[in-house]
Amino acid sequence: MPYATTDDRVKLWYEETGAGQPIVFVHEFAADHRSWEPQMRHFGQRYRCITYGARGYPPSDVPSSPESYSQNRATDDIAAVMDHLKIDKAHVVGLSMGGFATLHFGFRHPQRALSLVVAGCGYGAEKEQQAKFRAEVEVVAKSLKDEGMAKFAEKYAYGPTRVQFENKDPRGFAQFKKELGEHSALGSANTQIGVQGQRPSLYDLLDQMRAMTIPTLILTGDEDWPCLAPSVLMKREIPSAALSVMPNCGHTINIEDPDQFNRLVGDFIVQVEAGRWPKRDPRAVSASITGMR
Repeated sequence: MPYATTDDRVKLWYEETGAGQPIVFVHEFAADHRSWEPQMRHFGQRYRCITYGARGYPPSDVPSSPESYSQNRATDDIAAVMDHLKIDKAHVVGLSMGGFATLHFGFRHPQRALSLVVAGCGYGAEKEQQAKFRAEVEVVAKSLKDEGMAKFAEKYAYGPTRVQFENKDPRGFAQFKKELGEHSALGSANTQIGVQGQRPSLYDLLDQMRAMTIPTLILTGDEDWPCLAPSVLMKREIPSAALSVMPNCGHTINIEDPDQFNRLVGDFIVQVEAGRWPKRDPRAVSASITGMR
């Protein structure tokens, strides 16, 4: 099986298909590399597509200590996969936990990003929600350790921003829930403790956002409530960012509505490749509502 090795000797399983400019897909907490299959098939017809399992997600290694998991490690693991494949620059597409890693990749490795798609990013980011989110992280980690993965999946899959997926596509949702139940309980608990529970609020990263010049697409579902305000924040603060909101969609947008997701991401990458992705015109930012003052 193909593995990339990180600087702390963690092996990350990856797969790739296609040829051309590289696109790296970075999965969310409740999914794994398999969730990007609709994108690997679609974009693999035109691009070199890579996806991988995050640390803690078999067949990647599952480090036993939570100290092996962090936002910076999750971000640098993208670079480790690229290094192994001898990829200098890539379009990076991430959802949720992968969206946070993608955004931080733009902060930590800007010279290696052709573009960024930051999708479903925002859980726990709002200041008034941070304490609640971190308390829920503890509950999730305890549930994983005490009850195991199968029982956890039966509850977690039906979160308020995932029921949209079940209502829209019961067959696809059943596959998502099945695959969630196959994850490592230890790896998932450590991911919650080390990555989810410790990452900084987006509202503390404004200076980094304002300095970004990488073409960026912010994507969110309109019923992904924890991500709506943070998505507007990123649109406002990143001068090279656009925002697209997918109607009647929850959190798992790449598999809940893959046709729309692929169209939005595909159009974005085409514009970037053509050198037509703009930075915000300073005249669009004004204290005046009408521009008459």
